[in-house]
Amino acid sequence: MRGSGPLAPREALALAHIAEAHRLARLTRHGELIAQRATPTVTMGRASVALPPGAFLQATAEGEAQLSHLVMRQVGDAKAVADLFAGVGPFALRLAERARVVAVELDAAAAATLRQAAQKTRGLKPVTVERRDLFRRPMLAREIEDSRLDAVIFNPPRQGADVQAHELGASAVPVVVAVSCNPATFVRDAKTLVGGGYRLTEVTPVDQFRYSYHVEIVARFER
Repeated sequence: MRGSGPLAPREALALAHIAEAHRLARLTRHGELIAQRATPTVTMGRASVALPPGAFLQATAEGEAQLSHLVMRQVGDAKAVADLFAGVGPFALRLAERARVVAVELDAAAAATLRQAAQKTRGLKPVTVERRDLFRRPMLAREIEDSRLDAVIFNPPRQGADVQAHELGASAVPVVVAVSCNPATFVRDAKTLVGGGYRLTEVTPVDQFRYSYHVEIVARFER
């Protein structure tokens, strides 16, 4: 739950009864635990991910599956990939089934969840998780090159990734895959990449926001 004001003890108790009556795995308010019967988990590739309170997920399971499919296809045969704004790992955990992954995420709970899921899942390639504010401290072009990456994915929030896009544009990584839920900031960041020498070779809209004007975008840029 989000958007509610302070809860009196009586209201919290009533919500706990509702959660039990509907057999909810967990009910939180702004991350504050009200009731929990079990830890909510989702499957991402072969990994089982125990979600922290307030974890970001795509709007629909089908939408996430389609976005992941597009990302996997556009990354291609890359053996070393960076996943920027990685969240709890919907792309990183799937990619790690075939590639070494550097996953970067600001939110502490999301980063810890991704690290734990990667450690517990057998058969994955190495996954390095770094907690980092990519708006203030973007992954620099020389870091990208020093990491010997074959591809970089970036999936920022609605404001896009202006500073990070400039560093990507200055890098020599062969493939950049952009995922965006805001066409306006996608266009801005795409212009930055093209200005740095990349070519936009494929773009796919994914409409998972029924009855709204929002749309998700997955695009591939190549040098």
